[in-house]
Amino acid sequence: MLVVLLGVSAAGCGSSPVRRAAPPRQHAARHHPIVHNGHGRDVPVPILEYHVIGDPAPGAHLTGLYLSVADFRSQLDWLARHGYRAVTLDQVWRAWTGDGALPTKPVALTFDDGYPPDVTVVRPLLLAHHWPGNLNLHIGNLVPARVRELIRAGWEVDAHTFEHRDLTTETTAELAHDVGGSGAWIRAVFHVPADFFCYPAGRFDTRVIAAVKQGGFNGAEAETRKTAVYTDRWALGRFEILRGTSASALAALLH
Repeated sequence: MLVVLLGVSAAGCGSSPVRRAAPPRQHAARHHPIVHNGHGRDVPVPILEYHVIGDPAPGAHLTGLYLSVADFRSQLDWLARHGYRAVTLDQVWRAWTGDGALPTKPVALTFDDGYPPDVTVVRPLLLAHHWPGNLNLHIGNLVPARVRELIRAGWEVDAHTFEHRDLTTETTAELAHDVGGSGAWIRAVFHVPADFFCYPAGRFDTRVIAAVKQGGFNGAEAETRKTAVYTDRWALGRFEILRGTSASALAALLH
């Protein structure tokens, strides 16, 4: 989805759009305690895919990608009541590779593109649960100061390209810029790992996967409705949450 609600050019961030030492990780002030759920490559994790949290303005496009605040809040409450705990993809990766553990019922909450409600609405709601989010940043959709607010709240920031185009139509040079370049830009500007990539509209092929690997990512998020597992790390399944998805509908998806 390509809608710039609060845009900024990459040049305005001190760099033109275009493995590194691991930067220090930042965490939210409090977290629910981790309950050992085992670790290793056999641990499945559901990933939820959100876009804009809020109601579309008159004349807005792609209104199905807007989820009301009330529905989002009820989903968070349902997840908490049923024992789910939000995690970052980096936490999932560490568990998969034997370097950490997960809650008994982990769930990753991903927010594609980067819109102002991620900061003004989603961030405080997740903080109330002491949960992190995962921002898949389409560079230019949020000014760096707003992204840093999310990082301070414990969010993970991952790459979602500069151009938000169908990557299967890009040349090799365009892929290198849009995939590996976007990850490198995030690492340089925000000093975070950006270890995962998100395919725009879930579109990818073998060339795109090769570019993701070349970009130094640990895995990539797709839009296949299934639980994410290590063996699908170059096309991690996600459950897309669309307008009108109630807490009961979310429960049906997860079951």
